Amino acid sequence: MRIYDVSVPLAPTLIVYPGDPQVQVDPIAQLSRGDAANVSRLTCSSHSGTHLDAPRHFFADGTPVDAIAPDVLLGPARVCALTTGSHITADDLRPLHLEGVQRVLFKTTNSALWELADFQPHYIALTSSAAHFLVDIGVQLVGMDYLSVDAYEAQDFPVHHILLGASVLILEGLNLQAVPPGEYELVALPLLLQDGDGAPARVLLRDLA
Repeated sequence: MRIYDVSVPLAPTLIVYPGDPQVQVDPIAQLSRGDAANVSRLTCSSHSGTHLDAPRHFFADGTPVDAIAPDVLLGPARVCALTTGSHITADDLRPLHLEGVQRVLFKTTNSALWELADFQPHYIALTSSAAHFLVDIGVQLVGMDYLSVDAYEAQDFPVHHILLGASVLILEGLNLQAVPPGEYELVALPLLLQDGDGAPARVLLRDLA
């Protein structure tokens, strides 16, 4: 039984969404300096790297991270590979037969972008029609393999508003390069950040075969 870690490591070299702070890991105690232990201070956005978007992210009265039911973050998930060179529409999703699927992760050409040193604004994202389609068929969690489900040019963030407004959770910053499309068990464990709008997460996929 294979387990895929689809998280990206939090590190100072990690790509971040423009405007977000760079990840910093600063030692505040070091064995090499004669301290009793190694201890570091971590500075980052609540949306750094692989992370969960809670409804609180775009809605003042939305559910925060620490109030999300864990059973949404654990369970069967489908990884869908899409080779479209443009943003994903409802027409791209209809042939995938996602009815009855509660958790879906989209593997696109984005996963290769993690190998590049700088943020790439021309990543593949969802469109509003795709978001409405996913809400209509009852999906509870959507994952994307770069830093936003919204296109970079869509600065009013329509996809976030549609999904989170319907209490559909969002996982962003996944690295699905090594994962074949198919059925998996998802384990997504965000930091339990009180009243959090989002939180970095360790996300695993366990092969069911």
